[in-house]
Amino acid sequence: MALDLEELHRFVNTVLKANDGDHFTTLGIRSEYVELHRVGMSMPYSDALIGDPDTGVIHGGAITALLDSCCGFAAATALDDLAMVPTIDLRIDYMRAATPSLTVYADAEVYRVSESVIFTRAIAHHGDAGQAIAAAVGNFFRMELALFTDMRREFRAAQKLKQSGQKSRGSDNE
Repeated sequence: MALDLEELHRFVNTVLKANDGDHFTTLGIRSEYVELHRVGMSMPYSDALIGDPDTGVIHGGAITALLDSCCGFAAATALDDLAMVPTIDLRIDYMRAATPSLTVYADAEVYRVSESVIFTRAIAHHGDAGQAIAAAVGNFFRMELALFTDMRREFRAAQKLKQSGQKSRGSDNE
């Protein structure tokens, strides 16, 4: 079965918004795009993310979480069907401090796929990838798709229910 990138994008958005108070919602991480072997995300500036109160610079841990998430979802685009990929290893090189008040963007790509590992790299920036805040290289475990059968079934059922609810509400307004 070939991976449906639109479905993966809906899944990414669901994961990012599903649980109030988890790290995705606390950090405000958003999906910008999902393409084959590429994912883009953003994290708007927030006072809650400040690591240095004297300068207003975002904490490096928030940028690490953004890059890890972006690389992980990019790795998921290399699979044959909807599934998760746990992080094996992640290296972050910080180039400069994020500018206070600016959104941080991350662009990740898959550059190699083996039988058991998906290799990714990413850049965090303020809109110009040539002016990197941080660079990441991440390796993700390619697990058996059968482990995610229940997750896929539940997600797809929820999506069908959501779509049928939208269609019936739309027909009420006509």
